[in-house]
Amino acid sequence: MNLRYEIILYWSEEDQAFIAEVPELPGCAADGETYQAALQNVQIIMQEWLEIAQRLGRQIPDPKLRSVTT
Repeated sequence: MNLRYEIILYWSEEDQAFIAEVPELPGCAADGETYQAALQNVQIIMQEWLEIAQRLGRQIPDPKLRSVTT
């Protein structure tokens, strides 16, 4: 499956954990004690999100492509 979605990673004082969110996949987020753990966890959640959406016949959004200008 295509996991080329934007991931936003940040530290949450409230949760005392790193949070990783995937804005293009509603409700798709994970946390972790480290930056790397949050990233690894959200990759698993993204895969599960896409598999469930596919199984339920829901539309899966295409990843947004960003252009980089120099």
